Amino acid sequence: MEKDQWQEKGAGHRQRLRDKFLAQGIEAFTDSEVLELILALGTPRKDTKEPARALLKEYGTLAHVLELSQPELSKIHGVGDKNSFAIHFIHAVARRYLRQRLKDKQYISSSRDVAEYLVHAMRDLKKEVFWVMFLDTSHAIIDSEFLAEGTINSNTIYPREIIKKALAYNATAVVLGHNHPSGKLEPSSEDRRLTKKLYIALSYVTVTVLDHFIVGGSQQPYSFADHGLMEQIKQECAALG
Repeated sequence: MEKDQWQEKGAGHRQRLRDKFLAQGIEAFTDSEVLELILALGTPRKDTKEPARALLKEYGTLAHVLELSQPELSKIHGVGDKNSFAIHFIHAVARRYLRQRLKDKQYISSSRDVAEYLVHAMRDLKKEVFWVMFLDTSHAIIDSEFLAEGTINSNTIYPREIIKKALAYNATAVVLGHNHPSGKLEPSSEDRRLTKKLYIALSYVTVTVLDHFIVGGSQQPYSFADHGLMEQIKQECAALG
């Protein structure tokens, strides 16, 4: 009887949350309420309020929780395999949505959306990843891909792989991106060398590197173009003849 009473009470609480979302949208929700409903997708007949609160207490933010691995999630009492699946699935859907939303848009007018996608996709990753966006002759976004994982430097990123992809997409320009798991945004000397190396390599197939973003946590990504580094690289390459 006690279990039945809880299920009836829990169902009423979740229905109130659903009604709240329909009436006021996601902005009216706390992170705990959002996470509670996500967990409920995996275990609809169990209390997810306490596990949601425990996850946030342990890991700080909803964004961080969404990036957790299975072992990290399982440390929290009440979070099982089904809950973990729900969290990973929702996060993957959000990432795909943000990526697909960029397609066919003009890069210049959508640079904020590009930055939003990169922050969502990279902010809590424990390893460095390297990303490339491919643009057509009018700088409309064709598509984007993650092409490498691990230590990102001029010895681990192979220009021929990026050239191969650019030619396959019939791209005339690219935008590069990678993350700093440390959260530091300032580009390293290796980041600059890598960007210059790729700028030179891609120029041989008439593909232009427009920018290189560095993602560090939830901060606005560092843009080589906005800080004058792309123009500096362009001038240095022109001086080489």
